[in-house]
This record gives sequence, C-alpha cells and structure tokens, in this order.
Amino acid sequence: MNKLALAAAFLLSTTAIAAAVDDGGRLNMIVQPEPPGLMLGIVQNGPASLVAGQIYESLLKYDDKLKPQPSLAKSWEISTDGLTYTFHLQDNVKFHDGVPMTSADVLFSVNDFLIKTLAKHRNTMTRVESVTAPDDKTVVFKLKQPFEPFIRAMDFGAMPIIPKHLYEGTDYTTNPNNEKPIGTGPFKFAEWKRGSYIKLVKNQDYYIKGKPHLDEIYYQIIPDAAARAVAFESGQIDVLPGGTVENFDIPRVSALPNTCVTEKGWEYYAPMSWLWLNNRNPPLNNPKFRQAIMYAMDREFAKDVLWNGMGRVADGPFSSKLPYYHKDDVEYPHDPAKAKALLKEIGYDGKPLRLLPLPYGETWQRWAEAVKQNLSDVGIPVEIEATDVAGWNQRTANWDYDLAFTYLYQNGDPAIGVERNYKTSQIQKGSPWNNVEGYSNPELDKVFDQAALAYPAEKRQPLYNEIQTTLRKDVPIAWLTELAFPTIYNCKVHDLVTTGTGLNDSLRDTWIKK
Repeated sequence: MNKLALAAAFLLSTTAIAAAVDDGGRLNMIVQPEPPGLMLGIVQNGPASLVAGQIYESLLKYDDKLKPQPSLAKSWEISTDGLTYTFHLQDNVKFHDGVPMTSADVLFSVNDFLIKTLAKHRNTMTRVESVTAPDDKTVVFKLKQPFEPFIRAMDFGAMPIIPKHLYEGTDYTTNPNNEKPIGTGPFKFAEWKRGSYIKLVKNQDYYIKGKPHLDEIYYQIIPDAAARAVAFESGQIDVLPGGTVENFDIPRVSALPNTCVTEKGWEYYAPMSWLWLNNRNPPLNNPKFRQAIMYAMDREFAKDVLWNGMGRVADGPFSSKLPYYHKDDVEYPHDPAKAKALLKEIGYDGKPLRLLPLPYGETWQRWAEAVKQNLSDVGIPVEIEATDVAGWNQRTANWDYDLAFTYLYQNGDPAIGVERNYKTSQIQKGSPWNNVEGYSNPELDKVFDQAALAYPAEKRQPLYNEIQTTLRKDVPIAWLTELAFPTIYNCKVHDLVTTGTGLNDSLRDTWIKK
C-alpha cells in the first residue's frame, strides 16, 4: 500500500472516532435560487450541488489543499507508472432505499450514466482505457496515458455514484427517481415543497459510525434577498451560504451578535465569473471585437462597488488559485479609448447585442446594468433580456444569446475545470457548462491535450503558459472576477466547513451546540 492509501486509511479511522459533539437538531439554511432539480448526475447548478452534495457521494473528497480524502473509497493505490488507479470501497455502504452499493454501481455510473449526462466527466473519461471491478469492493481505472489530475476528478459533483438498480435500462432524464433522488450520502431526501423548502433527514444507515450528527436539514427558499437577511437576523435561519445575501448587506449582517463568517470551502471550486461571448455570431466572431469588450468593461468598479472589494479581477482563463496559473503581459485594463479604436478598426456597424444576466440576485442584475452602461459608452448598444434559472439554462445551453453572465468552477485542475470551456470537442449543444461560446482553435486543442497528459507534473507548466497566453489574445470569453463568497452563520453551528468543497459536502461533520 502506498503513502496515499495509508494516509487515507488513517484518516478514515480517525474521522470514525466519535468526537465530543452534540448530536441531533435541525439546521436551517438558505438555498438561492431554488434549484431546477436535485439529480446531481444531470443538474449541476450551484444551488443543486449545495443540496444534492449531502445526498450523493463519489469515491473521494478533497481538503482545502486539494489533497484527496476518503469518501466511498476508503483507500487507494496509484501505480508507479501513473497508469493504474485501484480503489477499495467502504464496507456496509447502502443506498437510501436499503440496497447495498457495490463496484457494479461505480462501473454503471462512470462507464454509462455520467458519460451520457455530464460533460466534465465525459471529458475526463477520454483519458481512461478501461474501468473494471475484480470484486464487489474494488474498482480499477486503467488510463491510456499518465494523467496527473485524474486523482482530483472524483468529487461528488464530477463523479456522483448513481444506483444502477434504479436507472439501468431507463431514460435517465425522465426517470421518476430524479424527483426523489437516492444516493449513499449522510442525508436522505425527504420532501420538497416547491417555493418553500427542501427537507433532508439523517441517514441512519450511514457507513461512518456516529455520523451525521444533525437530525435534519431544511433548505429554505426565500426569493427576496432582504427577507433572507431578516430571517437570519431573527434566528429563523442558521446559515447563509455564500451568495445568498446581497453583497451590500454583508457588512451589516456579519456584524450581528453571535454571528460567524468564513470564506473557506471554495478552494476546490475557485469560482470565476465571466461573460459568455457567442463566437458564432458577428461581430462577436471577431477577436478584436471581443478585445474591445474587455477594454470597455470597468471590472475594478464591479469588484470594489458591486462585490464590496471581495475577490480579485481575473486576468485570464485560469484562476490565480489554480495549479499552473501563469500571468503574462497581455492585460485588459478599463480603457474606453482603446475599445473605441478597435471598434473603428473593424468597422463595427452598431449592431445591438442581447445580454442575459445571471438570475442569482440583485447584485448580478446590477452588474448586467453596469456592463450595459460600459458597452454603451464605447458605442455598443445592449439589450438586457432577464430570465429565471431554467430559462437561463435553456438559452445558454441552446446558444440563444450574444452575451451571458455565468460563473464556473475550476475544479482543482485546468484539465478538469478549464479546458472544457475552450476545446473544440466540448462544443455540444444542450449544456450550459461546456464550450458554450463556440470557440475553436485546433492547434490549441493539441496543446491542451499535451498539457493534460504531460508527466510528471512539472512538464505541464510551460504548456499551460502557452495556452493562457493564446487565450488572453483570442478572448473567447470575457473574464470578470475570481469570486469570493463568504458564508455567514450562527456561531452555535460547529464544523460547518471541513472540506475544500465546503457546505456542499461538509454537513456530515456539522453539529449544533445545545
């Protein structure tokens, strides 16, 4: 057993030991906006992950340093040539309907279900030659070539394990179990009262003795941001996840008595906001027009005023928190004169652009209005076309937009969370989380492939440097900010964030002081 496997086994043994905590109780948390669904293998919105991360699990979790931790796999080994990953599954794992989870469910999930439903998993699996199960408790991945980031591609969102007995042979998108999701996680789906709350209850058969500590979790759905803040202030809500209170209200709410704040729990995601620029549509098919958009936007204003100084202005396709980030001299400061010069150079005719805001609250709406003003100031007319979450998903997935706000997770490695937004092979209608802008650069595709497969890890850096320089010049999308989402909570709540993916999968450890 290698050092990773020994560390995993040790961590499991230590986390299984009951700590001096209070068991029981109900946690009231906000989910905003109401998720369109909870079947995590199909719906990947942030609000869906916040809830469904307690229902579904994958082989691994990740700490705040992006180091793998046990989840459904209790230990693992990686061969010295980097080609074979062997995972040993936990004992006594059951799905929420009582059926044991085995390696057959892992094979079904990774080889069938998620290949058809999840773009980022499909992209990861292009590196895999085979997945086999020597027995019910062992899963072996054999890679085509060494792929160093593979060990970071197994979180609950990228590779949720789906119950084979409920989905095999069905239409995955219309399976009735999507409405009442069943996983292996520490909490079970109990009830969804649309427009009001989602209720999860303790999984009494959870495979880690003594966990979870909470009896139930209520995800309260309160559409109005001011009402969410009032609900926290009055004690009706225990936790305001990042992004669920308007930024301008964060200082006041954070200063309330018995209130704690943390920015931890986003290390794996490193969320970055940007504008999708539909490269298919003129004039957006011209890189110089896209550069003009970058120069026109006042992103420092957005960070300082709309986001209360939180986060960092993005300077390229990689978050600065991501491995292999590289900064070069291609930058886009707020420079309206330069934007106007580029528009004049290409003979822009003043065609209006349609802009979709992100329907996640007032801050995003204000940001859309600020971008509209910035672009109007340089001679680009913009029409804002607001929609709800389902409408935003549909329109971006079907490429029915010119400009569209989004933010996506970087998922621990550029080969997992970045390249899916730029590679030609990821231009697939029907998903708002792949290459939605339609950028295609076959030569850069080759460099992405080389960078993902370079081994050992240090050989990847110069290739990713080349990629970042090229993308900064081509501007396939308009990078905005590296987002910071503080979580605000009642100090009676303990161990709220214990992983690099935060509230989405930490609640098995959470307890409330009585």
